Amino acid sequence: MKKYVDVIVPLPIAGQYTYSLPEGWDEKVKEGCRVVVPFGRKKYYTAIVTKVHETPPEEYETKDVAEILDERPVLPVRQYAFWKWMADYYLCTLGDVYKAALPSGMKLESETVVVYNPDFEAVEPLTEREQSVMNLLSAETEQCITQLEKSSGIRQILPVIKSLLEKEAVKVKEELKRSYKPRTEARVRLTPGMQDEEKLRGLFDGLARAPKQLAVLMKYIELSGWGTSGTDLKEVTRKSLLEASGASSAILNGLTGKGIFELYYQEVGRLAKGVCNTVSLNPLNPAQQQAYYSVLSLFATKNVCLLHGVTSSGKTEIYIHLIDQVLKSGKQVLYLLPEIALTTQITERLKRVFGNRLGIYHSKFPDAERVEIWQKQLSEQDYDVILGVRSSVFLPFRRLGLVIVDEEHETTYKQQDPAPRYHARSAAIMLASMFGAKTLLGTATPSIETYYNARQGKYGLVELTERYQNIRLPQIELVDIKELARKKRMTAQFSPLLLQKIREALEHKEQVILFQNRRGFAPMIECRTCGWVPRCRNCDVSLTYHKGMNQLTCHYCGYTYQVPKSCPACGGVELVNRGFGTEKIEDDIRIVFPEARVARMDLDTTRTRTAYERIIADFEEGKTDILIGTQMVSKGLDFDRVSVVGILNADSMLNYPDFRSYERAFQLMAQVAGRAGRRNKQGLVVLQTKSPDLPLIHQVMSNDYFRMYSEQLEERELFKYPPFYRLVYVYLKHRKEDVLDQAAELMASCLRKGLGERVLGPDKPPVSRIQTLFIKKIVVKIELDASLAKVRAYLQQVQRFLTEDERFRSLLVYYDVDPM
Repeated sequence: MKKYVDVIVPLPIAGQYTYSLPEGWDEKVKEGCRVVVPFGRKKYYTAIVTKVHETPPEEYETKDVAEILDERPVLPVRQYAFWKWMADYYLCTLGDVYKAALPSGMKLESETVVVYNPDFEAVEPLTEREQSVMNLLSAETEQCITQLEKSSGIRQILPVIKSLLEKEAVKVKEELKRSYKPRTEARVRLTPGMQDEEKLRGLFDGLARAPKQLAVLMKYIELSGWGTSGTDLKEVTRKSLLEASGASSAILNGLTGKGIFELYYQEVGRLAKGVCNTVSLNPLNPAQQQAYYSVLSLFATKNVCLLHGVTSSGKTEIYIHLIDQVLKSGKQVLYLLPEIALTTQITERLKRVFGNRLGIYHSKFPDAERVEIWQKQLSEQDYDVILGVRSSVFLPFRRLGLVIVDEEHETTYKQQDPAPRYHARSAAIMLASMFGAKTLLGTATPSIETYYNARQGKYGLVELTERYQNIRLPQIELVDIKELARKKRMTAQFSPLLLQKIREALEHKEQVILFQNRRGFAPMIECRTCGWVPRCRNCDVSLTYHKGMNQLTCHYCGYTYQVPKSCPACGGVELVNRGFGTEKIEDDIRIVFPEARVARMDLDTTRTRTAYERIIADFEEGKTDILIGTQMVSKGLDFDRVSVVGILNADSMLNYPDFRSYERAFQLMAQVAGRAGRRNKQGLVVLQTKSPDLPLIHQVMSNDYFRMYSEQLEERELFKYPPFYRLVYVYLKHRKEDVLDQAAELMASCLRKGLGERVLGPDKPPVSRIQTLFIKKIVVKIELDASLAKVRAYLQQVQRFLTEDERFRSLLVYYDVDPM
């Protein structure tokens, strides 16, 4: 009986595809394994098998599976159930989830290879671009398109390849690009003919005239333990043999050439091995001890618990004790953090206690390393604790017992683009429930939804109100910079009070953090004569000036422009900077305090994993005096010597058209303030603002979370926002603004037929054009007791109706469920 498989392809396509299995393959393939399948006319993709069956599809002819990649599943049953939940809840396809979940080294894709045709004779002269491609191919006859694009420097190379194909100067073939290669290590051993004592003695005599080769042979015998009775030979790597003997590669090659040694390759992992020394747990203080027992007793009746502890109250220590308790029961723990920067600090603390039972997983790791962690999690020797950022929820677990979501209020837990636009906190709670595990949410400034759920009794709630070792919360001093600017008493962005406090901190060998939630040098450049501002040609935004690179950059599409010498509108040469970013602050602070060691931590300076680690390590070791940063510096980092924190412009966080801006500003300011005053003294926060009378500013100053929460809750109930209503944002994108307007109006009116007053819009979002696509947004507000499944089904039904219309074929529609 012919067998078929249903597969998920890593493409945003609804539904699954059915392929036939060639004869004799039905025993080899299992559900959850990866297979290579042909897709479209000439493409190949790595698909995941979800079902093996005997029913051929009725609508289309099946193609054969091209290759089987796994002997055992890489996608366990529970993980597949989790994928289905995510695709369903966040209104995306299983292909979207698959693309986000697996490391790219496990998703082979076909890369088009261009092949030189040696029989080609030109009838007419080739263009300059065609000739340059042919020259490259004559040197190396097979090259992939990306390689040719790079070598030739031709930006739009596809039309050139197409015309060469039509002239039959080149051919193309599809090849699978395998991006993950296991790491191997060269090792040395005696050839089978030499593994005899008599032969070896003869060798020693024979090599008397080649003392260097003899020395290498003697060193091998010593390292491998050859001839020691009753012991197996130790493996000797080529590298260690050369290092120990001090010989060159040529000498070792000489021994290989004589048939004495042979080289062989052994696969070695990239992950840390060997024994790691660990220390016992730190004892908890009475307040922490009480919180720890409260969490344990709440877990008896609740699946989710919120640990609301002020900054620096020692929440991490409680987590460590909880992890230890879960590991003793033979279960695994997933520990989520909002930011990669934090993993470097917390890794040290967890490594000390759990050693090599700890695995770390995030996108700044090389892809090959992430593949190995995935493979290890499928094996019997899996990690007991995984520490990672939001993508870690996709890792395969076998015996999950606890998920910790640290700094649960952070917006970075929400994936924005591409789909699935999931929230790691909600996903973690769901994942834990599938394993019958518990979830602990920890933060000093809970999100309003989480705190509401805890106060309503849906989650357990544990409050930790005192800082570790009873250190007082920082003192916050308010500075009205509008008044100071009017009196011309500001130095760049710094008030006299802030400069005085920075100077005192530097004199006492203490450290300073300056917070400005905007990267770059200046948010925009403006012509002083006519008011012209450079804007992005692809997006509806002004460009940010980056002084270090001397260019204007769009923070939406990444496009860069040269800084104009004069104004293109009026020809004036007075182009001035407006506003300020972290780069500008770094420049200004170096002028005011030339002797201070200054570092900057934002998206531009932390592109790599080592950059994060270096900036944080230097600050921890006291090699940096002043750290300037965006919201990255606000997140749970723990520095001992920080005595002053400067919030340079509190208002920039509030002037944002979003119902969460008030809550977010409070969280950011409270978190940044929490970095001041650790170990032995009270810290100081200088809060600069142009609106000192705002209630929010006073709530931050008195650290009155409950007041902020109560006021926000009243407002949200009145205007039908979370936690009383669920939100779904519907985004529509199109290259033509008039087509988009028609589509948005039609979709909104169709949605109103079924959902009535729950539908708002369509409206333009604050940035209404990104990467040449115009954008419209429709908001759907759904009561908590309404069936979300029915709403989702209706949304997709309307979308299908819309995209079947000839006018809207190239319209993009996507959803953001529970947006941030």
